[in-house]
Amino acid sequence: MDTPTVNSIFTQTGFKMREIAIRDALKEAMSEEMRRDGNIFLMGEEVGSYNGAYKCSKGMLDEFGAKRVIDTPIAECGFTGIGIGAAMAGLRPIIEFMTFNFSLVAIDQILNTAAKARYMSAGQFKLPIVFRGAGGAAYQLGAQHTNSFEGFYAYTPGLYVVAPSTPFDMKGLLKSSIRDDNPVVFFESELTYSMKGQVPEEEYVIPLGVADIKKEGKDITLISWSKMVHVALECAADLEKEGISAEVIDLRTLRPLDTQAIFNSVSKTHRAVVIQEMHAVSSYGAYISHLISSEIMDELDAPVALVSSAEAPFPYSKGIEPYIMTNKSLVMPRIRATLNQTI
Repeated sequence: MDTPTVNSIFTQTGFKMREIAIRDALKEAMSEEMRRDGNIFLMGEEVGSYNGAYKCSKGMLDEFGAKRVIDTPIAECGFTGIGIGAAMAGLRPIIEFMTFNFSLVAIDQILNTAAKARYMSAGQFKLPIVFRGAGGAAYQLGAQHTNSFEGFYAYTPGLYVVAPSTPFDMKGLLKSSIRDDNPVVFFESELTYSMKGQVPEEEYVIPLGVADIKKEGKDITLISWSKMVHVALECAADLEKEGISAEVIDLRTLRPLDTQAIFNSVSKTHRAVVIQEMHAVSSYGAYISHLISSEIMDELDAPVALVSSAEAPFPYSKGIEPYIMTNKSLVMPRIRATLNQTI
């Protein structure tokens, strides 16, 4: 029997659903894949004896041992390079960054080696490696721990970039990422690790490059990814009370991007708001806005709106954070303005 994908998982009978947290969905994905393939290993700071900074690898050291769940020094450039070399030699590493802010220490390894080695070797090397960890802001982490780098990595040809929002998507997409022969940058969120959702007990994967409609609608399309999807859903629920039907698209994968899902939805609703946690300048949301405006401009009844975090470093101050971070209070006025605008 073929492994069911997201397109068929809910149409088949016999699947046993249970509610689990995102951190447990990630652990299940890694553990199931490591049981399936002895070439897979996990490496990063505190992934072993501490059970992971966010407990995503709880119990994995006991099951798989110190040769496959490897605690590293605080040296991202070093252990990232080791992981890339292992992938080129035939292993399938999972590299965990405690936060993607720390991945900047290894940026040369990721952008100049992992992303380019398969191309520069004319396919002689495969790069089956996953870089995963927490991205974006949480509460009161200060300016150096709150950057959103999805667009930065999506800019680089040779990398796949994945940013799911739910336990179901986290597990299915991480399993697909681990199985892929290309380097995958996999974004999670500190604020959603404890978020629970329905996940099948049975085996399943979700293909990379396929967006998901989290809520269907007809009046306006809200486009987002990662934890901003939940902000979009909150806004859609408020709009529903006013008789406004918003469609919410979860991109899930930024590279490769499911452009057809975006175009189909905007062609139906004729209005679009892109909601991102990133800053607007040179951002992925700006790229999405450009795609819609350039490819299906005749379908638009209003300009595409982009909601982003303020153009400032994220403050530590709890009182100032809401004015900087993308949230419902910032998004709703832009949605209402888009609904009232015409071209």
